[in-house]
Amino acid sequence: MQEHWANLNGLKIRYLESGKGNDRHILFIHGLGSSADRWGNIPKSLSANFHTISIDLPGFGESDKPLSIDYTIKTFRDVVIDFLNLLALNDMTSIVGHSLGGYVASEVTMQNKTNVERLVLIDSSGFLKKPTPLLEKYLSVAMNPTNVNVRNIFEQMVSDGTKIPLKLVESFIKRINLPNAKYAFRSTLQNSTNTQIKLDKLKLMDSIPTLIIWGVEDRVIPLQHSELFKKSISNSHVEIIQDAGHAPFTEKPEQVSELIRNFLT
Repeated sequence: MQEHWANLNGLKIRYLESGKGNDRHILFIHGLGSSADRWGNIPKSLSANFHTISIDLPGFGESDKPLSIDYTIKTFRDVVIDFLNLLALNDMTSIVGHSLGGYVASEVTMQNKTNVERLVLIDSSGFLKKPTPLLEKYLSVAMNPTNVNVRNIFEQMVSDGTKIPLKLVESFIKRINLPNAKYAFRSTLQNSTNTQIKLDKLKLMDSIPTLIIWGVEDRVIPLQHSELFKKSISNSHVEIIQDAGHAPFTEKPEQVSELIRNFLT
């Protein structure tokens, strides 16, 4: 994966890219407190057939984290649309979004559906009316990160907590201690859980084939939220990943990668 930077109206956005030259594109959008790197080898594994791009949303990863912007879903939606326009990814583009990234991906698709080929939602937010207990713990840990409490919260987010690598813990602590990162995290969580996807707009996405992937043991956003998406998007189907929690693409990467590949091809 090659690292690049985009300038969007003075906002510096980092992204990773592979498979450039392929005429079909996949944009990966990460979740809360994460970054483009969290997708692991999945974008690269798909790059034989697709041009893959993984973005660091503003406020996260190594992208800019200004105090001057509102970290709302609308802000993220508009940044992603501007990013797609900048890279001229206006045709044959599919979007894969995890958690917060799924909410953003849904809003991008509803706003820009003529340019979105297919949509993949992985343990997506968008229907929360308030933070779940585990999200509240996540916020508390992000504000006061230590190796012990970061590992503890990540262990609760997955099916098998013994498989949390030290690198994941250390990279989270490094990112969340960057200037303004804690502000962006708190603001994003508050804004994203105090708003919901409008169902009447979501139903307008029926022309977009949608794959909904969910970890059966997700304790961050419960499994029943997958059914809310399925009922709201008629041209969709759900794949439940066994022995996986909130990030099944990291717990079962080969299985999830194959599901995405089969769906997009």
